[in-house]
Amino acid sequence: MSEYTILLFYKYVNIENPEQLRDEQRALCEKLGLKGRIIVAKEGINATVEGTTEATDEYLKAYLADPRFADTHIKKSTGTGDSFPKLSVKVRKEIVSLHLDNDINPNELTGVHLKPEELKQWYESGKDFVVVDFRNDYEFKVGRFKNSVMPPLQNFRDIPKALGEIEDLKDKTVLTVCTGGVRCEKASGLLKREGFKDVYQLDGGMVTYMEKFPGQEFEGSLYVFDKRITMTFDPADKHKVIGKCEKCEIASERYVNCKNPRCNKHFICCEECSEEDGRSFCSEECREKVMVKA
Repeated sequence: MSEYTILLFYKYVNIENPEQLRDEQRALCEKLGLKGRIIVAKEGINATVEGTTEATDEYLKAYLADPRFADTHIKKSTGTGDSFPKLSVKVRKEIVSLHLDNDINPNELTGVHLKPEELKQWYESGKDFVVVDFRNDYEFKVGRFKNSVMPPLQNFRDIPKALGEIEDLKDKTVLTVCTGGVRCEKASGLLKREGFKDVYQLDGGMVTYMEKFPGQEFEGSLYVFDKRITMTFDPADKHKVIGKCEKCEIASERYVNCKNPRCNKHFICCEECSEEDGRSFCSEECREKVMVKA
């Protein structure tokens, strides 16, 4: 068992008093020395936290003892001890921002949950289906399921206006995927509401599939929102890098932010394509703007 553990989980469930749950979660995490991000809303909870394995075990005892969360699917991975700079516990309108005028309640409308073992059988049997990736574009570039498609998304909230790009899939078997499942709970429901006939979502998300079937059907690395940036479960000697430097297109999984503060684009850039001082720019235009000011 590792010294540090990262917990990733979410639960769509009615929360009568989000502010009270926020305060309880903050107090519990501070007591146990956990860091990470927790979002609480009336529709549920979405969290990624890290601490010592002993502390995360204690956290789960308290969290899962609450009947509202007892059946939460908990994903665990090896931590580093400094994956998050601090603890952030906030109340928001949604636990994942889709900003629909007529919101989706996953407890009432969502796709069929498909277990990782069932997806593996789909691949092995040659079943006719399409994997639709509902992550951000920069996540897709470093790792994805084979032959998956992605609507043009820079942010999850772009989904409603991007549905026109996958209209041709309405009569096909569609499997929605994302990192841990929280985005697909709503995305799959939205597809069903928009007339997609046969919609599934990957239960537990990509991280659960990769843990059970490392290096199988999923290519590259999984983007994660902490200091690790990416993670994978397959052996290093068998790992295939599919990410490409956006400047020279060599294989790379090195993410940077554009040093033009007005841009701040998150992109893959190899060390050779960075400035001598280590700064990286997504374009010559951004580079010139910063250099002129300097």
